[in-house]
Amino acid sequence: MLRFTKMHGLGNDFVVIDAIHQTPRLEAESIKKLADRHFGIGFDQLLLVEKPVSANADFKYRIFNADGGEVSQCGNGARCFARFVRDKGLSSKDEVRVDTDAGQLLLKFDDDGQITVNMGIPRHQPAEIPLLADHEASAYQVIADGETYTFGAVSMGNPHAVLQVPDVDNAPVASAGSLLESHTIFPARANIGFMQIVNRTQIKLRVYERGAAETLACGSGACAAAVIAIDRDLVDNTVQVELPGGSLIISWVGRGEPVLMTGPAISVFEGTINL
Repeated sequence: MLRFTKMHGLGNDFVVIDAIHQTPRLEAESIKKLADRHFGIGFDQLLLVEKPVSANADFKYRIFNADGGEVSQCGNGARCFARFVRDKGLSSKDEVRVDTDAGQLLLKFDDDGQITVNMGIPRHQPAEIPLLADHEASAYQVIADGETYTFGAVSMGNPHAVLQVPDVDNAPVASAGSLLESHTIFPARANIGFMQIVNRTQIKLRVYERGAAETLACGSGACAAAVIAIDRDLVDNTVQVELPGGSLIISWVGRGEPVLMTGPAISVFEGTINL
């Protein structure tokens, strides 16, 4: 029997598993079955809490999409990870450092119950995203199914493309997101954001996540949208990003500096499942 906790960050939902005190045998097919909302538990991502790799880290943080593929970053998941290790008594620290395949994250508990994640320094070079482009640009273009799409691109430890749209509620998230997510211009696929600039301190965003389709919230996607908007001087250095599931506060002072993301993390229920 495998013990798990169901959690969410703004409706972006997760199954979180303590892989320190139990040894789950999880392969792609078993993860897909667990992710099924009718026959399994249901989730956008599966999160594993493991022993750290680095001497200065408290834990290792691993993420699997609903399709069974492992990815390197999930911002909403990072906040849930922090809430989980505190609720389970795995750590009583106010700041938790975790290893990920994209580098280390610093997770901080705020006095108001919110959690702030230091998401690291965004990467803009095409090879680091990765993106098939000859040189860095503030905007790129790609043709998919006869349509030309213009987007900004950045890595937040995972690849993001962000399209600016006049009205996010009517943006073609399902159709364009599906086309672009697996376009050959993105060698590792990409998360596709649709961003509406409301004013200097507010963005509206919907995200089609690779391996999960559209989710109610995407923390790294909110960071990517804010970075692209700030880099273009469309918004201030601290901005509220409104997602279908709720709002995040993203702060970034500019190139070479880390992105800070603040938001909630909620435990929904505990359970066990026989794999």
